[in-house]
Amino acid sequence: MAGDAEATRKRLLQAARKEFSAYGIAGARVDRIAAESGSNKAQIYHYFGSKDGLFDAVFSEIVDHTVSATPIDPTDLPEYAGRLFDGYEQHPEIQRLATWYRLERAGTNAPLDKIIESNRHKTEAIAQAQREGLLPTKYEPIVLLSLVIHQAALWASMTPEYDALVEQKSSADRRKVVTEAVAALLRD
Repeated sequence: MAGDAEATRKRLLQAARKEFSAYGIAGARVDRIAAESGSNKAQIYHYFGSKDGLFDAVFSEIVDHTVSATPIDPTDLPEYAGRLFDGYEQHPEIQRLATWYRLERAGTNAPLDKIIESNRHKTEAIAQAQREGLLPTKYEPIVLLSLVIHQAALWASMTPEYDALVEQKSSADRRKVVTEAVAALLRD
C-alpha cells in the first residue's frame, strides 16, 4: 500500500508540474491534474491539502532538484552559471514555475526555507572565496549570486519577439554567452 501511495503522490506531482507551468496557480485546474495523473481530486486534497499546497510541493521539489543537481563552485562561477543554464534548458518549466511563484505566491507563507538556506550557503561560499582573494569584492556576495543566477536564466525568460532578433540560436552559443557574461562580471 505504501508503494501505491507514493506512486500516486509522484504521479500527482508530475501532472501538477505540467499544469502549473502552463497555467499558473489561478489557471490550473485540479480536475485536469487528477485526470492527467490517473487519480482523483480527493487524493490531491488528501496528500497536499489544497491547490496551493500542491503548488508548494511542486515548487519545493524543483528547488530540491535544482540545488542538488547544480552545486555551486565559487571558484568557477562562469561554469556554475553554465550548469544552471543547462538545467534551465533541459527543464524549461523551472523558470515558468519560478515566474508563477513570484506572481502568485511571493509574500505568502509558502515554504521558502529551502531557498533561503540554499542561498545562504551559496553567499557564504562566495564571501569566503572573496576573503581568500579568489573572487572580486566589487559586489556583495548576494548581489553577485543574483547576477549569476539571472544571467543563467536570461534565455529561459526571453519573449519570443526578442528571441527572434537574437543571433545565438543554439544552446551551445547561448551557454557561451552566459559563461562569458559571468566571467566579465568577475573582472576587476
